[in-house]
Amino acid sequence: MARVVVDVMLKPEILDPQGKAVAQALPRLGFDGVTDVRQGKRFELELDGEVTEERLAQLRHAAETLLSNPVIEDFTVRVEP
Repeated sequence: MARVVVDVMLKPEILDPQGKAVAQALPRLGFDGVTDVRQGKRFELELDGEVTEERLAQLRHAAETLLSNPVIEDFTVRVEP
């Protein structure tokens, strides 16, 4: 069994109000030194069998069409050991 992780983040030029709210709350909670926060999504997909280039291509397509909004989000697909 293999695990593939898809991380989805807003593109750098897109405002992130949730990340900004977290960044502003951290000092009030005693966490100093954090200069910026960006919030994203993480998907963990469990696969049976091997992870081939063909399967990774299919998962990249799923990330592009279902898991992310490519207009405002970037994504990465990686296989976890």
